[in-house]
Amino acid sequence: MAVVEIYGIKNCDTMRKSLKWLEGNDIAHHFHDYKKEGVDQEILQTAMDQCGWENVINRRGTTWRKLPKEQQDNMDTQGAMKAALDNPSFIKRPLLIRSGKVHLGFKEELYSEIFGV
Repeated sequence: MAVVEIYGIKNCDTMRKSLKWLEGNDIAHHFHDYKKEGVDQEILQTAMDQCGWENVINRRGTTWRKLPKEQQDNMDTQGAMKAALDNPSFIKRPLLIRSGKVHLGFKEELYSEIFGV
């Protein structure tokens, strides 16, 4: 089985839950910490292509809410890419890639379905 790639920020509660779930289910994974390693633009583009920028950008978080209303209202793929590259806190966590497919967020049911556990 190929190693799963998982992207996020280590001190995020949702990241901790997802990493704990992967470890508890003996799923081999590589964790990419945005704060330490930066954001991979190619991965981010793949996520936006598969899921749409509206789902990749965490619009419920404080980082989004701090944006001026005009910027929020005029956000598009290009603006979302720039914002996410400049500040990884915009990206929904975790961003998991398995067999080339992007999955966003963490729910035990979702991971059980993804990994057949």
